[in-house]
Amino acid sequence: MLALVLAAINLRPGITSFAPLIERIAEELSLSRGLISLTTALPVLLMGLLAPLAPRLAVRFGLERSIALCLGLIGVALLLRLFGHNAVLLIATAGLVGAGIAVAGPLLSGFIKRYFLERMGQTAAWYSLSMAVGGTLGVVVTAPATEVMGQDWTRGLALWALPALAALLIWSRLPNQPEAASESRAGLPWKEPRAWLLSIYFALQAGLFYALATWLVARYHEVGYSLLQSNAFFSGFMLIGLPSAFAMPWLAQRLGNRHRIMAGCGVLATLCLALIALAPNWQPLVICMLLGIALNGTFSLALISPMYEASTPLAVSRLTAMMLCTGYSLACLTPVLAGLGRDLAGDYRVPFLVLTGMAACMSLLAMRLRPRHVGG
Repeated sequence: MLALVLAAINLRPGITSFAPLIERIAEELSLSRGLISLTTALPVLLMGLLAPLAPRLAVRFGLERSIALCLGLIGVALLLRLFGHNAVLLIATAGLVGAGIAVAGPLLSGFIKRYFLERMGQTAAWYSLSMAVGGTLGVVVTAPATEVMGQDWTRGLALWALPALAALLIWSRLPNQPEAASESRAGLPWKEPRAWLLSIYFALQAGLFYALATWLVARYHEVGYSLLQSNAFFSGFMLIGLPSAFAMPWLAQRLGNRHRIMAGCGVLATLCLALIALAPNWQPLVICMLLGIALNGTFSLALISPMYEASTPLAVSRLTAMMLCTGYSLACLTPVLAGLGRDLAGDYRVPFLVLTGMAACMSLLAMRLRPRHVGG
């Protein structure tokens, strides 16, 4: 469990730590908002494109060893951000972080299926919570840490190599189990309609999260709030997601209506995004916190779904790989398109209205994901 929690914590700070500093980095490096958004979009794209490699690496090297290699890659990439004043290198580190996350994510789902079969709901809740903690720390800690370390934002970004290397020490000591030969030739479930429903749903919620991780602070700063206030709203968005990420998988297992909870979270996200687009000065902290509950809930519920849909650890990894491949390959477009929309329209109102429509579509799609059996 300790190994799982430490690995999960490291799946988000490499991406979310950019949010408090993105406007400052863009100005110092003279980058457009469309280009600087690649620091978020590129890892998300690679998290999608490279996810199908996860089952193959598990077959070749073993589940545990493959996860350890991913954590090592993430740690090295984050250390390289010490040289982030070179824009090309900074964006390249984002790609390396995305590659490590791409493979680790599906394999951790299989790890839960293998070692925690009798308490998947509880374990998945801790897994989701740990990821949310990591993402939140990336937002909340990076800016103050940068101030403490002499205003050098490269140090603030590279700080997150430390937990990745700590997790690597734990994972390098775990016994490595080879996968069953009977499963080694199976592919991803591209021909299953239900797998596509789950993948598209995941794409919508991931696209919303990463667009907000990139531009929510900028939206509130645009309408007159200071950067400190805007970062406080975003911190509220991330912090409130912690109990949501933990509670939603537990509730879904207890109540047996995962799809209805997913749809309800989508409706709440739709209302909050509409207010951010059209009335951003109305109770911004409350709205951001409600949005954090909704989107962390949809993410954690989508993430655990393959654990109930597939029967073996490697099958879970394959379904998760397809979901992440499709989902992140599409989701990576939203930060870039939102940034380009801001450059063309002159403000963030239109991009946020588009995000509102995405949340509404997510709510409708969730109702098609009725579990195949009670308790799923």
